[in-house]
Amino acid sequence: MNDTLVMVGTRKGLWIGRSDEARREWRWTGPHFPMNDVYSCMIDTRGERPRLLAGASSSWVGPQVWRSDDLGETWQETPNGAVRFPEDAEASVDRVWQLVPGVGDDVVYAGTEPGAIFKSTDRGETFELERGLWDHPQRPEWNAGFGGQAFHTILPHPTDPAKVLAAISTGGVYRTEDGGESWRASNTGVKAEFFPGDRTYPEFGQCVHKVTRHADAPDLLYLQNHGGVYRSEDDGETWQDIAPGLPSEFGFPIVVHPHDPDSVYAFPIIDAGARWPVDGHARVWRSNDRGKSWAALGEGSLPDEYYVAVMRDALCVDTHDTHGLYFGGRNGGVWASPDAGETWTEIHKDLPDVCVVRAAVI
Repeated sequence: MNDTLVMVGTRKGLWIGRSDEARREWRWTGPHFPMNDVYSCMIDTRGERPRLLAGASSSWVGPQVWRSDDLGETWQETPNGAVRFPEDAEASVDRVWQLVPGVGDDVVYAGTEPGAIFKSTDRGETFELERGLWDHPQRPEWNAGFGGQAFHTILPHPTDPAKVLAAISTGGVYRTEDGGESWRASNTGVKAEFFPGDRTYPEFGQCVHKVTRHADAPDLLYLQNHGGVYRSEDDGETWQDIAPGLPSEFGFPIVVHPHDPDSVYAFPIIDAGARWPVDGHARVWRSNDRGKSWAALGEGSLPDEYYVAVMRDALCVDTHDTHGLYFGGRNGGVWASPDAGETWTEIHKDLPDVCVVRAAVI
């Protein structure tokens, strides 16, 4: 089948949309997990049938990773919570910010608040803390961003299971090359303009918003910072500024083209003090040359009176030959383009505050 599945996590539940390859008409179910914060979700297409994962946080019973093997008709949970700190860590999970597939059919990673990474080897049913990162000597100096402290980016290397790149707000980019036994900060060239004096480019402490890469070029990375957009061509060892050409260097999401590692998408907003697009024009910006130049997408079909932000995980792509683009705003609207960003349609509206959008071909 070449159906399209979209998961939309919000501050008050999860919605699931389904369409065919044309992606013009959508059927929706939801809310799943009503009145739960759903900051993370994942469509795992590696098995015989897709598995959906959702990180839902209840104010009554806390966070849980739920799973469904029937496209959301029914959901299962792990008793006492799938993601939990061991007792000696003296911490508790406030929220699951990230769910991503690892290398291997059954590996899943979760990023949490407070800043930690957990690994599952059973497709998200149980998780264990990555102690090498949790016990890192720099961890006590990580701060919380405006939205909290969380590992919101986890990028397993597609050909080397020992390598993982992760990013936290605020702390910056960290990398392991030994399967998580040790981690080191990797922020050379990324600024932290909120630090005084000569600390503008510190070893760590940057407020990274998102990092992305393509499996066909795993050493090529793109990063959206609190202030700045960057490219790395050496797996995160060093970073180069690629913000010139964008209307603003501030934003939250950044997403790579599903078939072309040289093409990347961003959603710039004015700055930390005015978190909406420049001039109120909702536009997805695309570069086809690794960030050397940029062009706006959505003129004529995306709104020009749009004064909301798109959060770090609320912009995504699918993998159709002519790929689709999707984003959700904090006003509860979800927009989709079935033609790689040329034309757009609002496929859902009036949802709660959108935190995450994920799409896949099933």
